[in-house]
Amino acid sequence: MLSLRISVPGSLTDDVLALLESDDYVTGLAVHRGASRIPPGDVITADIAREGANPVIDGLRALGVHEEGTIRVETVDTWLSRSGLEAERLAPGASADAVVWTEVGHRAYSEAELNWTYLSFMGLATLIAGVAIVLDSPILVIGAMVLGPEFGPVAAIGLAIVRRKAGLLGIATRTLVLGFLAGMLVTALAGLLGRALGWVTYEDIVGERPATAFIYTPDRWSFVVAVIAAAAGVLSLTSARTGGLSGVFISVTTVPAAANVSLGAAFGAWHEVTGSLAQLGLNLAGMAVAGALTLALQQAVWSRVPARRRTLVRGRGVLGHPDY
Repeated sequence: MLSLRISVPGSLTDDVLALLESDDYVTGLAVHRGASRIPPGDVITADIAREGANPVIDGLRALGVHEEGTIRVETVDTWLSRSGLEAERLAPGASADAVVWTEVGHRAYSEAELNWTYLSFMGLATLIAGVAIVLDSPILVIGAMVLGPEFGPVAAIGLAIVRRKAGLLGIATRTLVLGFLAGMLVTALAGLLGRALGWVTYEDIVGERPATAFIYTPDRWSFVVAVIAAAAGVLSLTSARTGGLSGVFISVTTVPAAANVSLGAAFGAWHEVTGSLAQLGLNLAGMAVAGALTLALQQAVWSRVPARRRTLVRGRGVLGHPDY
């Protein structure tokens, strides 16, 4: 269930109420006349089944509510309402599968923004990956993968392609490129410093590294894993089940490959650079393609939602819901 809070000028209140009242998936509708100061007008609140949110939000946008007022959409973790349960029962599909495109778009813009926090995480993740390469430590490689924030912009690129958002595509691409460049530059400088101090040698970079050799030796499985992991990551983001993201982060070798490019360049080990660049390119391409295809499939499915799902009702109670 989602909660809507709409601040709207009085001239649009009746149109908004008519839209919400005509929708079977809306419940708990209330209007507070004169409660909004900015913009001057009214506040309307309502609950809506997640599965039916997209048409309502699109209708509000068509009325221009987002231009003259505010539409706030929040997830309701716990609720008790017979009318709300009936609205959810009537809504097509399952709430766990529903994709609220406004929610996904907001998250994509947020995670694709280039800021100091993003650059800091990318720099720190790449530095840890650099240490992992020197020590040939798979544990540190995993740590760097988990810390890296690059999946957000990659997923945003997929969304921009599917939803045809040129602005988001530019933002996400810039963030991805500049983030990797910043992390690689920091790691290269750290490698040069380690070389000057005698902490890191040429042999540390080009010697036998059985635990981390996969970083600079890409193969067909690199692309396959990137595709599978990105598909799972996009599903996690669109369903708000972010627990699956950790599996994505530790499956795709992007940050470690970038770190190996930096160290290889700092020590003149150019075969390490070329192999790692190939690994990085394969992984990013696989994630972008898989993200776009997964989102395209979800969009196609939700544009042709099957018949309303059926929930067994017995008397005044709903099976599986003992509180009713």
